[in-house]
Amino acid sequence: MADCMANLHPFFGMEAYVHIDLTQSGSLTLEAVRALLASGNPAVHNQLRVTRAGLAFLSTHAVGGMDVQDLCFRLETWAAGSGYVGAAAAADDLWVQQVHAALQTHWPVPRSDYIDLY
Repeated sequence: MADCMANLHPFFGMEAYVHIDLTQSGSLTLEAVRALLASGNPAVHNQLRVTRAGLAFLSTHAVGGMDVQDLCFRLETWAAGSGYVGAAAAADDLWVQQVHAALQTHWPVPRSDYIDLY
């Protein structure tokens, strides 16, 4: 897979205010991932997406294979009510570590544009 930073494109369709700028040194921390997960609405489907510009965010509007043209990669869609986002998810240290590791492993050169094992 190509280096995502090779073709940076701005992404203006982000829904969430909480995001992690993976291009900023030191921004990918467990606490940043915890805040991102906490910001998710557990009542709807969520998908963690990373733009080519390095912004990691939760999407609830575009999930699955929708609107992927400006993405570097995306994780699997987390179904509504599954417990992958929200306060309970953010309190789960193991889950936070797994998501942190997935971001760390796949930015800026993901193995695929769709990550479902992490």
